Amino acid sequence: MAVALVACAPVQTTRSGQVGIDRTQYMSSLVSEAELNQEAAGQYQQILAQARAKHALDPSAAQTQRVQAIGRRLIAQTGAFRPDAKNWAWEIHVLKSDEVNAWCMPGGKIAVYTGLLDKIKPTDAELAAVMGHEIAHALREHAREQVSRQMGTNMGISILAAITGSQAVADLGSNLSQVMFTLPNSRSNETEADRMGVELAARAGYDPRAAITLWQKMGQAGGGAPPEILSTHPSSQSRIQDLEQASARVLPLYQQRQ
Repeated sequence: MAVALVACAPVQTTRSGQVGIDRTQYMSSLVSEAELNQEAAGQYQQILAQARAKHALDPSAAQTQRVQAIGRRLIAQTGAFRPDAKNWAWEIHVLKSDEVNAWCMPGGKIAVYTGLLDKIKPTDAELAAVMGHEIAHALREHAREQVSRQMGTNMGISILAAITGSQAVADLGSNLSQVMFTLPNSRSNETEADRMGVELAARAGYDPRAAITLWQKMGQAGGGAPPEILSTHPSSQSRIQDLEQASARVLPLYQQRQ
């Protein structure tokens, strides 16, 4: 029974959208969406509390208002991929950090770093591209997918959790932290996030072609070392070509909004 619980079952987290996201995902029964969202919400509040204590939470009212306004427009379009997402308890904050980064935890907990805003200086459409990319990770439950893979690989701990239940919550929190802030996303996850991000941006009224210039800027940032947000998926020519194709596919959605 324990081995059966560790095994992953096929799941389809989102609709395919205009960009055609149809890869079958596999999730472990040990990693429920509700439990992971709860763990993410708790970790997010800890991050905010630490930032607040350092006066690093939403340091600029103007930056925060801009990021939140763009985020709200993107969130309003998440129903194109999964209708339930519009009812998530979304939160959007800016964190003071020199790091060029942004992320979205399971359940819609978003952070954008001032390093991204100050060093990249993205246009609104470019910022929508990067935020759409991070939101897409949450919509596709990429963190849950990776946690499932981790817990399935670490068979000993997983079987112990299945039998006793005593370690399950601790393992979930530890694995989520690793997935969000240490381990890389897979290439397939990054490609899905790229494509879904441009569609969300287009539906929200932002030019999807800005994703191309955004990731080019990202690739040029920091000289020889790419920003953390690109550390697992360099802005290669193949990625630019994929973004060109995806943005062309969803360009009519943007044009309809003009």
